[in-house]
Amino acid sequence: MAKYSEEFKYSIMTKMMPPHNQAVSVISRETGLSEATLHQWRRKARAKGIALPGGEQEVERWSTQDKFLIVVETSVLSEVELAEYCRSKGLYVEQVHSWRDACMQANGGVALEASRLQKDKRKMGRQIKTLEYELRRKESALAETAALLVLRKKINAIWGDGEDA
Repeated sequence: MAKYSEEFKYSIMTKMMPPHNQAVSVISRETGLSEATLHQWRRKARAKGIALPGGEQEVERWSTQDKFLIVVETSVLSEVELAEYCRSKGLYVEQVHSWRDACMQANGGVALEASRLQKDKRKMGRQIKTLEYELRRKESALAETAALLVLRKKINAIWGDGEDA
């Protein structure tokens, strides 16, 4: 297994980054590196927080992970620095702003959904308790009715129907 320098790996990774966005298969053909190796390098770089769309030319079709990594990477930049960053990556400032908004709304949506699910769970729990109570009550009434019918049959068997008199 060949050991590649970090500089060489970074030079390959920059081909996957904006604005180049070269596909892994293209880089593999150009460099002779296996696609598996390139995918592994990309996975490790993403784990470190580097956005690597890996061949997707249309920015809006990038993975949510890559968009999130761009948002995190640019969160500390001023407007001027953000504009420079976007120019160097082939992005628009508005895209990064919309991705940031989407990330912020995603967290709020999850919290609202969790709250709604919790309320639904409590409501369903109350309904289950009510239904269980009703079921126990009806089973008890049914058992009582069955016992009365059995007693009636026994009385009729012992004393007759009572219609002969």
